[in-house]
Amino acid sequence: MNTAQVTDVLREGVVVAIKLAGPMLILSMLVGVIIAVFQAVTQIHEQTISFILKLIVVIAVLLIAGGWMMETLQSYARSLFTLMM
Repeated sequence: MNTAQVTDVLREGVVVAIKLAGPMLILSMLVGVIIAVFQAVTQIHEQTISFILKLIVVIAVLLIAGGWMMETLQSYARSLFTLMM
């Protein structure tokens, strides 16, 4: 394996990690911002509200897109195993 192949494998790994974590992180961030604005307007500063809603959003994303995430990860793992042989 030369350095170009190693670089390609690492680059693909980073892209897969971003594709898998991106939807959860972006939606969690949006919920956090919306809750922060709501708490600033109403002056309710309860930290558990934000945490619970973020947790619900992350679980919902995992339930909805979990199959796609698993297929993406399996595809990447298969490509790594074929490179090893």
